Amino acid sequence: MCGIGGFWIQSGLPHDALQARAEAMADKLMHRGPDDAGVFVDADAGIALAHRRLAVVDLSSRGHQPMKSASGRYVITYNGEVFNHAQLRSELQSVGFQFGGHSDTEIVLAAIEHWGLENALQRCNGMFAFGLWDRNQRTLVLARDRLGVKPIYYGWSGSTFVFASELKALRALPNFNNAINRDAVALLLQHGYVATPHSIYRNIHKLVPGTWLPIDARMASSPGDEAALHTRARVYWSARKAAEHGNRNRIEMADKEATDELERLLRDTVAIRMEADVPLGAFLSGGIDSSTIAALMQAQSTRPVKTFSIGYAEHDFNEAPFAKAIAAHLGTDHHEFYLTARDALEIVPQLPEIFDEPFADPSQIPTFLVSKLARNTVTVSLSGDGGDELFGGYTRYFEAERYRRMASGIPRPLVTSLATTLRSGLAASFSELSCRLLPLRFQPKNPLAAASRLGDMLDAKSNAERYAQLVTHWPDSVAVVKGASEVPTVLTGALRQATLTNPLESMMYTDLVSYLPDDCLTKVDRASMAVGLEVRVPLLDHRVFELAWRTPLRQKVRNGQGKWLLRQVVNRHVPDALLNRPKAGFGIPIGDWLRGPLQGWAESLLDEQRLREDGFFEPGRIRKTWSAHVSGHASEPYRLWNVLMFQAWLHATKPTTSRGTVSMA
Repeated sequence: MCGIGGFWIQSGLPHDALQARAEAMADKLMHRGPDDAGVFVDADAGIALAHRRLAVVDLSSRGHQPMKSASGRYVITYNGEVFNHAQLRSELQSVGFQFGGHSDTEIVLAAIEHWGLENALQRCNGMFAFGLWDRNQRTLVLARDRLGVKPIYYGWSGSTFVFASELKALRALPNFNNAINRDAVALLLQHGYVATPHSIYRNIHKLVPGTWLPIDARMASSPGDEAALHTRARVYWSARKAAEHGNRNRIEMADKEATDELERLLRDTVAIRMEADVPLGAFLSGGIDSSTIAALMQAQSTRPVKTFSIGYAEHDFNEAPFAKAIAAHLGTDHHEFYLTARDALEIVPQLPEIFDEPFADPSQIPTFLVSKLARNTVTVSLSGDGGDELFGGYTRYFEAERYRRMASGIPRPLVTSLATTLRSGLAASFSELSCRLLPLRFQPKNPLAAASRLGDMLDAKSNAERYAQLVTHWPDSVAVVKGASEVPTVLTGALRQATLTNPLESMMYTDLVSYLPDDCLTKVDRASMAVGLEVRVPLLDHRVFELAWRTPLRQKVRNGQGKWLLRQVVNRHVPDALLNRPKAGFGIPIGDWLRGPLQGWAESLLDEQRLREDGFFEPGRIRKTWSAHVSGHASEPYRLWNVLMFQAWLHATKPTTSRGTVSMA
């Protein structure tokens, strides 16, 4: 795994100046690639590519980047792994290609030369993002893997076209002063992340997964022409089309046959991700997904697989004993770390640097710590991300279904009347009365919000609208963020959804193209790469994606329980008694910590005067939410964490963002 960056400038800077800027970008990405660094400069064109290398496959200097193709036509700065590189190597050797090393980067370049860019991308099974300079055509191409495992930002800094794995590399360029995108701040408040294709800065974007973007000199020198830029993106694999195709072409198999097929495929996706020239292991939370991966790793390993877990002193959040029991059953070499509030407090100041763009999933803390734990003994770790989205595992899917069935059984006029009552002063009066009459420990947590939420759920005009409300923290975020306006997302229905027959699968698809890449995979990428750890995700092999969507829903969800088919696979290796419990994952008691050891830190960032001076939020709304949470009359950890992560990032990145704070972008 690596860090990449580059720029295309039209001002005719000399070679040394271009190289110095590229080296500055690479230096900011050292954590992503501590083993090697390199730059490529084409001064005549104004192109510079930067690279930091984490050596995983072919540890020799033959894997150095940026790397030129055998013909010299292409130069690539590449981040990721192509897991079927051995198969592609064999095919390319059969038509005369020769290779000096055994890195997958060399294979990617040869594949592009032989098959052309789009055909090569379609043949590659992996996680990657890269910048490719075509010296003959004088074009720059950016590309990203199918499901968005690896990141890439791009856009303009002034009149310079730029790209990088992380924003900090862009901030290393002279005179980077892109204003903060207030619409993106509103997105952050809604969901805890800035949704693709947006970024926290104006004129900087995230490349959509499954696409490649060709840039020529005219486009590179047209800052702000974003409409033209976005129309240039080419789709080589579409999650929407794959889901729709699977929905129309179900595979009808008996349960045992379907289980056999899924296990066969998962064994292969795990096996090809176990190929490395460095030590590797697996995250093990004790849930279905990570246990499946650990079990299939151990089944194909001649020695105990190293597994890693995080535990908590708070019993309600602690799955470490279950992970330990599963590790013992499988015979892995298990390692665990127990997280305390003090550990969290020590990590919190580092979060803006680690995550680079404001990011507010509280499980970012244990994800960073489990990555740090793993990096003590391995360089690569496998994780179970993707199982919930592909096989219907999230409890919120079933919650939304309950609301849908509830609303469908009531005449529409009555639903509207009931919803109005629940959101009215009557509910407010009940809330106030309960707070007066009941002792604090018996008072309902935010009953007004709960009643209003139920009203919204019942009154939703569609299941898509209901689900969007269910996963939104600040529904009125554009009113909370000064100068913000609403931008289209998949969740709001403003971007094209997949045409699917079942509401539950529609929710799964929505998460696959939004929550998964922008929250889960972003969290794992930044947390792991901060310590130089490569994380591979076997469940997100595109073949598993396509099989899951061809599988009938009854084999994914059964008897009100998700991931049915995945459970059949893992139960062949792990007793159901060790797995059959509510999932907690890497959740943390952030609500309690904000009332305890993190309260002083939070109070400082949410100080009313500071909020007014920063100029992004309506202080009254923020202070009211904070006071209700601290008093115990409400529980608003996620709303507050979203605001806190922006405030922490804002102050940690000054003075870079100082000019941006003035702009009403």
